[in-house]
Amino acid sequence: MELLDGNLELKEIQNLQGHTDRVWSIAWNPATAAADVPAVFASCSGDKTVRIWEASPSTRSWDCKAVLEETHTRTVRSCAWSPSGKLLATASFDATTAIWENVGGDFECVSTLEGHENEVKSVSWNASGSLLATCGRDRTVWIWEVMPGNEFECIEVLQGHTQDVKMVQWHPTMDILFSCSYDNTVKVWWSEDAEGDWSCVQTLGESSNDDLTLKIWEADIVRMQSGDGYAPWNHLCTLSGYHDRTIFSVHWSREGIIASGAADDAIRLFVESKDGLMNGPSYQLLLKKEKAHDMDVNSVQWFPGEKRLLASGSDDGAIKIWELETLPG
Repeated sequence: MELLDGNLELKEIQNLQGHTDRVWSIAWNPATAAADVPAVFASCSGDKTVRIWEASPSTRSWDCKAVLEETHTRTVRSCAWSPSGKLLATASFDATTAIWENVGGDFECVSTLEGHENEVKSVSWNASGSLLATCGRDRTVWIWEVMPGNEFECIEVLQGHTQDVKMVQWHPTMDILFSCSYDNTVKVWWSEDAEGDWSCVQTLGESSNDDLTLKIWEADIVRMQSGDGYAPWNHLCTLSGYHDRTIFSVHWSREGIIASGAADDAIRLFVESKDGLMNGPSYQLLLKKEKAHDMDVNSVQWFPGEKRLLASGSDDGAIKIWELETLPG
């Protein structure tokens, strides 16, 4: 990969201040990934607010365009845009998930999802925007169907984890849902039919990010897309020896660059190595940005467009925009 041949630097473009507590999650609006549209992302924080940030095409600087407040009464732990970019879902420790819509430049809370017993820790949309998943401290995963008129109906409550469920994530192209928990497992949920009978089809054990490793998994997506049933995920390789503190966030770029954020205040980038293909793929460290933040890096998210932009959020309350640049030489 040519990335490994180049002299690369993760350059800080801007340090965005505004949140008064730790930044938990960052989400880019996918509708703003086009070249002629100002890029937009959301951030959420322990200060109970969500902020909407937009790039100025003329100055290349980022400005806070809106502060969503007075809806959540506790920490906002997770935020996610619908695939169309029209709706923003925010999950809070106040046991609710709020749905926001941009109406004429103002963000309005158009729906509030209730049902979890306590803290909601993560929210994720499926690829078509027809389903929303939430999870929480009550050890459950909820699947909501998006109905007309900004109504949301819970169609399934998934139980199986024995500890808090910390994160849910849909597969980027298929209706396969992943959940990870403090019970050190990742569960894979899927429905064989359109009736919505969801079940756990696989449990990936020993997957704790507290063991300081990143694990790469693979499945036969083409087989599943063809309707030939579920194809299990197989462990391909483990990236170990790079992190010495807990890993909080990992995200894959459209070019295949993996970014990780961890409790050592650093950001690391990994790419697939072309060596050792006989034994399957392997990954190597592309670069490590020491002291990326003053405290834990809770979220790293690549821009979905063509620019090599990375956003990071931290316990220090700051959001940083980075650009991966090739240095001359």
